[in-house]
Amino acid sequence: MVSDNAIFRISKLFRLQWEPAQNAHVLLYPEGMVKLNDSAGEIMSRIDGKKTLKQIVTDIESRFNADGLRGDVVSFIEIALNQGWIKSEVE
Repeated sequence: MVSDNAIFRISKLFRLQWEPAQNAHVLLYPEGMVKLNDSAGEIMSRIDGKKTLKQIVTDIESRFNADGLRGDVVSFIEIALNQGWIKSEVE
């Protein structure tokens, strides 16, 4: 289980950017690119090595006027960790 106090950063092999041609956030890496869906892009754009998981969830819930998104954010965080897109800074 991921702690609310966990802090994440994007792995050094990847760079997140908005790609107008794809109309989406993408993760660039030496061998290619990962196109992120809208939800993944919203989460990844908040991963900065400073915000806690709780702050990221609160920010997204506020942005979309929604509650109960922690489970969805954690599910994506776990995928991103397993893919090596992000690293945990503090747990």
